[in-house]
Amino acid sequence: MEIELILKVAGVGMIVAVLCQVLGKIGKDDQATMVSVAGIIIILLFLVDEIAELIATLREVFGL
Repeated sequence: MEIELILKVAGVGMIVAVLCQVLGKIGKDDQATMVSVAGIIIILLFLVDEIAELIATLREVFGL
């Protein structure tokens, strides 16, 4: 796993956390929930290649 990927995930997490806090304070809880869901989707898109590599390695190890 590359350090660049870890920094991207951490950056998105911090931005989402700040946005959720701000939206929660002004009473926009629905939008805060949507921002957190969008953040999770963005992070999963970053991790798709790593997850695919993990699955390929597991198949190779267990001979599937």
